[in-house]
Amino acid sequence: MRNRVTVGGHIHFALAIATSLDISPSSMSKSGRSISVRAGRLEFVKINAAKFNFRDSYHFILTLSWPWFAALVLAVYILINLIFASLYLLGGRCIAELPRGSFYEAFFFSVETLATVGYGHMYPDTFYGHCVTTAEIVVGMFGMAAITGLIFVRFSRPTARILFSKCAVISPFDGVPTLMLRVANQRHIPMAEAEFRVMLFRNEPTQEEASVRRFYPLKLQFDRMIAFPVALTLRHVIDENSPLYGATPEDLKRSDTRLMASIVCIDTVIPAPVQSATDYLCDDILWNRRFVEIYTETQDGRLTVDYGRIHDTEEAKPEDHSQRGPTLPQ
Repeated sequence: MRNRVTVGGHIHFALAIATSLDISPSSMSKSGRSISVRAGRLEFVKINAAKFNFRDSYHFILTLSWPWFAALVLAVYILINLIFASLYLLGGRCIAELPRGSFYEAFFFSVETLATVGYGHMYPDTFYGHCVTTAEIVVGMFGMAAITGLIFVRFSRPTARILFSKCAVISPFDGVPTLMLRVANQRHIPMAEAEFRVMLFRNEPTQEEASVRRFYPLKLQFDRMIAFPVALTLRHVIDENSPLYGATPEDLKRSDTRLMASIVCIDTVIPAPVQSATDYLCDDILWNRRFVEIYTETQDGRLTVDYGRIHDTEEAKPEDHSQRGPTLPQ
């Protein structure tokens, strides 16, 4: 399978990813359906892929938004009660004091039975009635356990509150052109064992293809932090070994260059690993700009961090070869 892409298109490296993941045509069904998948601002459209697999029901439910999740639970709850209400009506006088042919009364008797409430006004009066109510109580017990587990997982699932700068900048740092982007921890506790990654991908011609998507991991000055308390700046030095070496803004646009930044760290409260990522288009990379200083040292030795200026940049003056301010783990 070739990883051909159209220059400037929005499908981009979908086929390249399929190749790297070893997705064979036999694993896809030619259903003619299209499925949209987003990764940052990239949108992929899967075709000839199965839209739903019953074995993925658990994952599907967990990915639903809260309104859709509530709607699904309500729909299943009503459907179960409709089914059992119909079974009660089919059993004739199987429920004592149930008005004959009253679907309304049968439905709410089913609601009471499913919740194992049992108000006592109506009760099973035949063997058939006892069998149906027993089955409904078992379904209610399993259903309650499943819904409780799903709600617990949805509430307890860890999320990374990581803020990425809206842009990346290229300017001199210590006298060398450097790609920089800023990240900040929005939780009020330090994250542990933070790992940072930045990848560049762009279109490049080959001898066989007019345009192929290439992927380049960018080497950072540091890619791990034992503790990630507030905000810092990730830097990639553009030297002879960098895929950005000698590139111009026009080159980035021509090759549809993009960046993907990712952070994986451990939330020490849960504790559990969390991950967050973002992407940058070529227009999001600002040249000859640098991030403004957000750290200020107070008289009592503490450091204030201005989160309101995380995204702010300023012009990089030719004589400025380093970030001003106190010596910090930026």
